[in-house]
Amino acid sequence: MAYLLLIHEPVDQRQERSPAQGEAVYARMVRFAQDLQQRGILRAVESLSSQDNAAKVTVSNGRARVVDGPFAEAKEMVGGFFLLDCATREQAVAIAAQCPAAEWATVEVRRVGPCYT
Repeated sequence: MAYLLLIHEPVDQRQERSPAQGEAVYARMVRFAQDLQQRGILRAVESLSSQDNAAKVTVSNGRARVVDGPFAEAKEMVGGFFLLDCATREQAVAIAAQCPAAEWATVEVRRVGPCYT
């Protein structure tokens, strides 16, 4: 069964780290992903850049509205994700608890499935 681990991190935390601290954090996440890959449960993983160049799009009455980032109202941003093959929700939650990002961010665990369930 597929589960998505979404990393929700405070918007300003990346700027608070030195370049060396940022590289060390990233290296920990890469090692975590490599371990999941070796265990055969990693489907995909990506780190996302800051929301400074992001855009939010909504459509109303057939007209698109685009709001460019950064988003002043945002307190958190999605910093990345892991897509995993797990036998149970409990396994996915246990993996989320092992994720280094859980030390500085929130790791949301979601089962992949249709939007109507």
